[in-house]
Amino acid sequence: MFPRHGGIFFFGRLHASAVLSETHLNPLLQGLDPVAANRVIAAEQALAMNRPDQAISQLGPVLASHPDHPEVLRLHASLLSLRGEHRLALRDMRRALDQRPHEALYHNAYALFLAEAGELDQAIEFLRRACELQPTFVLAWYNLGLFLTRSARFDEARDALRRAVGLAPDYTAARAQLADLLRMDDFRDEAIAEYRKLLAAQPWTGMAWWGLAEIKTLRLGTSDSDAIQHALTLPRATDGDRVAMGFALAKALDDQGRYAESMQALAAANDIARRYRAWNAAAFAATIESIRAATCTASAEQRLGSEVIFIVGMPRSGSTLIEQILASHSNVEGAAELSDLPLLIGEESNRRKKSYPKWVSEMSADDWRQLGQRYLERTARWRKRRPIFTDKLPNNWMHIGMIRAMLPGARIVISRRDALETCFSCYRQYFPGNDYTRTFSDLASYWRSFDGAASYWAQKEPTHVYQHVYEDLLKDSETQIRELLAFCGLPFEEACLRFNETQRAIGTPSAMQVREPLRADTARAPRYGGLLNPLRQALDLPLVDERSKA
Repeated sequence: MFPRHGGIFFFGRLHASAVLSETHLNPLLQGLDPVAANRVIAAEQALAMNRPDQAISQLGPVLASHPDHPEVLRLHASLLSLRGEHRLALRDMRRALDQRPHEALYHNAYALFLAEAGELDQAIEFLRRACELQPTFVLAWYNLGLFLTRSARFDEARDALRRAVGLAPDYTAARAQLADLLRMDDFRDEAIAEYRKLLAAQPWTGMAWWGLAEIKTLRLGTSDSDAIQHALTLPRATDGDRVAMGFALAKALDDQGRYAESMQALAAANDIARRYRAWNAAAFAATIESIRAATCTASAEQRLGSEVIFIVGMPRSGSTLIEQILASHSNVEGAAELSDLPLLIGEESNRRKKSYPKWVSEMSADDWRQLGQRYLERTARWRKRRPIFTDKLPNNWMHIGMIRAMLPGARIVISRRDALETCFSCYRQYFPGNDYTRTFSDLASYWRSFDGAASYWAQKEPTHVYQHVYEDLLKDSETQIRELLAFCGLPFEEACLRFNETQRAIGTPSAMQVREPLRADTARAPRYGGLLNPLRQALDLPLVDERSKA
């Protein structure tokens, strides 16, 4: 909906569109007649505007008349990738690259398709080559910084992003991504300085305001809330900016104890977001039920997947804290939120020409074994330093049955937190793409789907599925940490009790909190009292006095 920093593909397309639109004599279009060249330009522009149907209508005739032209192949690869056909996209882009091996734009494009296919290490190498071929290629440096960040190579990522900012000081996305990385890597003051520098030049930049709001140890005062309210009125602000600024404003007002105003800011931001993408709660609930009901014939290799610990659950439920505890163990690498399992699901759906989970019941034990081995191959880089790694993509709770079939040796930790606190925290968070967080009724419906699936699998598979409750951890941290380690088959280590001392970059909203000792006063709902009664009602929880709020 609103890409965090434009989105990797989005910026790549903007660059390519600008190149092609400069002139019909562009060298990339050599070999095309004027009509075909105009169609390619139109297709490129349609892609830049996120209109794939219009792009294919323009590109189709050229694809028929010039099937081997590198620019035609590049654009067709973009369309294939949008449809999730990543291997076919790579095939076409490889054909284009083979014809123009010294074209930096093509190396950049091939890297993007590799990343979409989950081949991050290869993508990084092609981006490095793009930067060598064209040292002033800002977008290649920017994409390189993004991919290095995702690979937890943070020193290299900072260097790449600084190159992008140095080449284009006004490049908002690059400066904001650099600030985000500094924040993730616990360079708090430098991150604040970068955000402030960006806002001084472009006060309407929503991503910078939200970046400041993400620094939970930074209190946003009245000067900040006043500045955000003014920035919301500026004509340069997009709806995406206004959504991000709305969440930042809500955080600032919360910091100041202005809870009713904070709720109003949240409602306004979520309302803007819902104009672009709504949530179909009934359809989602039906899909989750069909996934749970699908029969999976587990792989016969019972130890397959013993190298991985999946951490799943609702966002804002304490999953980052669980990972931080486990990553403090000498045998565990914290790999954060990996996209490998969803990508595998997409690949298998494309291969079988059926949507997930319709093909699940067709899978044999050997099919599941092969899928499990493919997952382990894709994630091998996370086992280079330590023998066990975590996969902390929260939404993988939907696929617990699949995980049990393809990786029967894997452990699955379900992160649980009080329903009201979890849902309200999701409602307060700037979550591009998480459309169920926009209304209380949708949040409650999503919670019920999660709660039903989590309870089902924990009861059905108690030796491999464990529910870790955040509130229990606060009450007796050592007991809960010992139980967590025991479930994961890990010997107890004192370092896990001092998880806040573990030095590692964390790319989630909880980055600052997990670097601090546990606090017992993390509950936020009591401050809002009766203001949260609509959410309580949606969750079938007892209401409180309407006048009750801090």
